Formats: sequence, C-alpha cells, structure tokens
Amino acid sequence: MTEATSSASGATAVDRVAALVRAEILSGVLAPDTPLREEAASERYAVSRHTVRAAFQRLVAERLAVAEAYRGVRVASFDRAHVIALQQLRAALEVEAVRIAADRFGDAWPEAVLAPANDALDRLAELAAAARETETEPAADADDVDWLEVERIHADFHRAIVAASASPRIIEAHDAIGSELLLFLLHVRPHYTLESLIAEHRALLDELPERGPDALREHLEHSTRLLVGE
Repeated sequence: MTEATSSASGATAVDRVAALVRAEILSGVLAPDTPLREEAASERYAVSRHTVRAAFQRLVAERLAVAEAYRGVRVASFDRAHVIALQQLRAALEVEAVRIAADRFGDAWPEAVLAPANDALDRLAELAAAARETETEPAADADDVDWLEVERIHADFHRAIVAASASPRIIEAHDAIGSELLLFLLHVRPHYTLESLIAEHRALLDELPERGPDALREHLEHSTRLLVGE
C-alpha cells in the first residue's frame, strides 16, 4: 500500500468512526457525560486507537464531546449555560444574517431566496406524512419519526436563512456550529411534535420578510426558554 493510499484509508476510517459515534450522540443513544473509551471503540469498530483518537478529536472540535485532562473524552452535556451560550451565538449570527437580508430585499424577499428554507419544510412535511402512514395509534407519532433526519433538516432550514444574507463570513461561522445545532434539537425534541415544529418554522418563514430580525430573535428566545425552564 502506498503512503497516499494509507493516508486516504486512514482518513476514511476516521470519517466512518466519527460518523457512527456522532449519530449515537445525536440520536440520544449516548447520553450527556457518557465516557467515550478509545479501547472499547477500537475493538467495536475494528480500527486502531489512533483512528479512534482522531475521530474523538473531531467530535470535540464539533463540541459534541469534551476532552478533559485525566478524565478522557465524554459526550458533551447540554446544561443551562451551554444552551444560553449557543443561543446567544446563534442570535448573533442568524439575527444579523436576517438583518442583512432585510436590508437587501426589504419586505419582499425573492422566492428564490426563500426556496431552500421552504424545501426544508417540505421535507419535514414528507417525514410527518410517512410517520402518519406507519403509525398504529394516534400517540405513535414520536416513535415513528426519524428524528435524526429531522435534526438534519432543521439545521438545513436555519442554514438557508443564514444563506439569504450572502455574507461569506457569517455563513462560514454558522456552518461551524452545525453539529451543535443538531444536538440542540435532540434536547428540545421533548417539547415538540413534528407537526408543531413544522408549524412554528412555517410561521417564522412567513414573518421574516415583514418582521425580519425581530421574528427570528423571538423564535430563538422561545426555544431557549423551553430548555432552561424560564
């Protein structure tokens, strides 16, 4: 095996392990503060500990995990301070992105600008329809929904709103917190049905052209209150 091939193979293995552990964190299989053990993961995924260590470092960089001296790596907690700090950062980026978009478009945002966010809502509606087709009783909705996919589409919705600003630096900074946004919905999930999540985001999108930053700020403040209990 050439050095280039070995390097590519190693990168692929790191990607795979990181993706598998990330999915377990974002689906709630790995609870907050759960230790992530290199040796156990090495055996489970049939890779070297070096590969596992690199995968864990990637999750730490995404703030899905925390590395502490003498304690190793563990799944990040999502306590009150974490929620507030993330929402403050989101507001700084998302609200400013909407302000910039409002300056460009006024109260008549082009359909093409809104299309990616509308597409995300349509995909959520498709998931809800699929869940209704498979549920056996009215209360089965939460069990039948692919919530990890909901988390990804929810992040796509907010990413689309930020993209309306056409501000490269804001878009780049917002992309950097993408994994934390997925983690956010995992924790806010008990407060929503999929239908109520869709309805809230459709209302937000309808209000953006007229109310701009105020609409988004209120949206973020509402979700923060749900998690911190205020």
